[in-house]
Amino acid sequence: MVEWNFLAVLADYDLLLLGLLNTLKVTGMALLFGVPLGLTLALFRLSTFRPLSAVAAFIVEFFRATPPLVQLFWFFFALPILIDVRMTPYIASIVTFSIQSSAFFAEIFRAGIQSIDKGQWEGASAIGMTYRQTLSRVVLPQAVKRMIPAFMERSIELLKTTTLVSTVAYSDLMFQANDLAQKTFRPLEVYTVVAVMYFVLIFVFSQISIWVERRLAESGETSVRLDGA
Repeated sequence: MVEWNFLAVLADYDLLLLGLLNTLKVTGMALLFGVPLGLTLALFRLSTFRPLSAVAAFIVEFFRATPPLVQLFWFFFALPILIDVRMTPYIASIVTFSIQSSAFFAEIFRAGIQSIDKGQWEGASAIGMTYRQTLSRVVLPQAVKRMIPAFMERSIELLKTTTLVSTVAYSDLMFQANDLAQKTFRPLEVYTVVAVMYFVLIFVFSQISIWVERRLAESGETSVRLDGA
């Protein structure tokens, strides 16, 4: 008969909260760098200059197709050998998930931009707008609205994926949970609490995403959907 005892976990709840904060820090920084990098890759992939488009397509497909854990290990263990620079777990985690998430965001941006009717481009060109003006003033404002649900879904997946950072000794929620489980000898209670913490956090974000998607549907907007994104 299992005897549940959460007192040891509650006594060190501050460690789990610190881990949660670190998890959110990595997720937030990956979004901060990943979104603009994803837009850049999307624009390169849509470019009529084939070499640039091909390079962007390769980067996107490579980081979408390779396991994030392998990417994390490469940036943490292999990249410092190549550039002779010490890579901390925090920096390696940000670099890895910024690039990894940018590949998925690039596809969301690309699908969103392509979902805008060509007549919008032609109309803007007819009144003398440049490509950059058309993109920033006409296309992106409409496309971004359609992309919001897909962005939120990808952000949730990113939050889940960041649990891998504990493998390079970054003190995220999972790292703190592992440490606490070893100290208290109560892995059942520790991982149960952590599972609940992740569930609450992701459930809230998921409900926000569903609400936003419903509001967009009510306004007549079509959300961007990507297979595998």
